[in-house]
Amino acid sequence: MRDLRADLATLWSVATRLRPAQGARSIMFVAARSGEGTSSMAASFALMAAEHVTRTAWLVDLDLMHNAAHQSFDRGFVGKLARPGRAYDASLGCAPIYALQPAGVGGSAKLLTACPVTGTRLLVTRFRTERLAAGQRAHLRSEPGWWKALRRSTDWIVVDSPALDRSDVALDVASEVDGVVLVVQAEVTRAEEVAEAQFAIESRGGRVIGVVLNRMRADARLAGRIAS
Repeated sequence: MRDLRADLATLWSVATRLRPAQGARSIMFVAARSGEGTSSMAASFALMAAEHVTRTAWLVDLDLMHNAAHQSFDRGFVGKLARPGRAYDASLGCAPIYALQPAGVGGSAKLLTACPVTGTRLLVTRFRTERLAAGQRAHLRSEPGWWKALRRSTDWIVVDSPALDRSDVALDVASEVDGVVLVVQAEVTRAEEVAEAQFAIESRGGRVIGVVLNRMRADARLAGRIAS
């Protein structure tokens, strides 16, 4: 994971014009293909958001079984001081946004946590995979009440979603966020793939606000027409 904050000024300008119906602004990052650099983009943007909030910003990692966002902060991708601290219950008094399969064995309620990142106003989610029974997995499920509660409790929500080539999670959550940014690896992802990803997201009630070309001469650049 790389710190891309220096490359995201234009995207930040666009995203701050999002006007949610109520509560926090929210944005989701997703790629058509795995390995496009989505997690770097989401974490970097979340750090930027945390610099401009009155309360907090949340980085919500939807890849529940891997916790890549939390692990990257724990490994010090933005410096040894910005490490995740104590885990707090992230259920927000709502039904969980995940379901366990198989159900009824091992595990427990309140497996989703939020960890404050030291020296910032950012919280990063972590799913307690260590509490699952052998062979048990967690899958995201629709729970609008949780997303509404999160909007009430924070100022910015940044969502890091698994790529569309391995999960439909982004499609399930698309309608819960104000805008979706497609992350594309320059000179690798075909235009047709981008168009298909945009259609899939918008057909599920999401709004694609732009496309970011990542790894173009080791940077990240906004591409195409950006909706405001």
